[in-house]
Amino acid sequence: MVAVIKHGILLEKTDNGFENEGVFNPGIFQEENTVHMFYRAVRTGNFSSIGYCKLAGPLTVVERSKEPVFYSSNSSEFQGVEDSRITKIEDTFYMSYTAYDGINAFGSYATSKDLKNFERKGIITPKFTFEEYSDLIKKNCDKISDAHIMFYSLFARYRLLELMKGKIYVWDKNLVFFPKKINGKLAVLHRLYPSIQILYFEDPVELTIEFWKEYVSNLHKHIVLLPKGLHEGSHIGAGCPPIETEFGWLLIYHSAQHTSKGFIYYACAALLDLQNPKKIIGRLKEPLFSPTETWEKEGYVNNVVFPTGTAIFNEDLYIYYGAADSRVAVASVNINDLLKKLKNK
Repeated sequence: MVAVIKHGILLEKTDNGFENEGVFNPGIFQEENTVHMFYRAVRTGNFSSIGYCKLAGPLTVVERSKEPVFYSSNSSEFQGVEDSRITKIEDTFYMSYTAYDGINAFGSYATSKDLKNFERKGIITPKFTFEEYSDLIKKNCDKISDAHIMFYSLFARYRLLELMKGKIYVWDKNLVFFPKKINGKLAVLHRLYPSIQILYFEDPVELTIEFWKEYVSNLHKHIVLLPKGLHEGSHIGAGCPPIETEFGWLLIYHSAQHTSKGFIYYACAALLDLQNPKKIIGRLKEPLFSPTETWEKEGYVNNVVFPTGTAIFNEDLYIYYGAADSRVAVASVNINDLLKKLKNK
């Protein structure tokens, strides 16, 4: 295995009203020795906004905003904006996040030129009821793993779809932009349970209902990674924005294992082809790291390490993650050792 160093907790909740329940799952952007962190801040009632802090080097907090820098602005975000990821493409920053209204969760994004003022681009993931999605996903029956269909089949079997019809939509979360266009298009990882898929588009206006009907009807064509192994027994999702290396896209993602005591979330790693990210060059057979510390095992949600951003200092890849849905922590690994391990898989 690749040696991972856990550096401990970076941020915890404060008495400030917008973050008095927890801080976790930070979006990260590195500018030389400066690390900009846009973390999920939760206040009483499980309402989320995005807080900001600045680090000098990988571990030293030198500035922290006392107010949220991005927050709910419409009904689809009523319960909050969650789990931001930050990517810079050409001269524009892309902040992807989950829009959560208390029932439904959709992938959304906003853009910025300065990391201070963000322009919302809106929801870009599909908006299908469970019944609509079930009809579409079944068209993949002979080309996709049963896990994609079983979940929705259970809803149908117990007639839950009839009760939820028109009220609850299929969740699509973990929206993560690649840091450069691929074949002239924006490339985005997202998660329709339980695998990671890739989406290409030039303009969000392309992502119509008809587009998504065709996409979901052929979901097997868009899958990048399927759950594999015991630690991925429930589902997986994109974690940090992919890192371009000479060997391929380094992807740090999360997985969830269902156990008798609930889910356990892990940090995982894979290496994807630069031109065709659906081509897997290498993938760790075991988690990169797991919840082992008390502050990862105990919190608002127990047994969670949830990676959402990275920074590179010398040969060390620092991975920033949410610990037990309560605090921000960081771990590091030698990036060359990790790439070597992945290339030999």
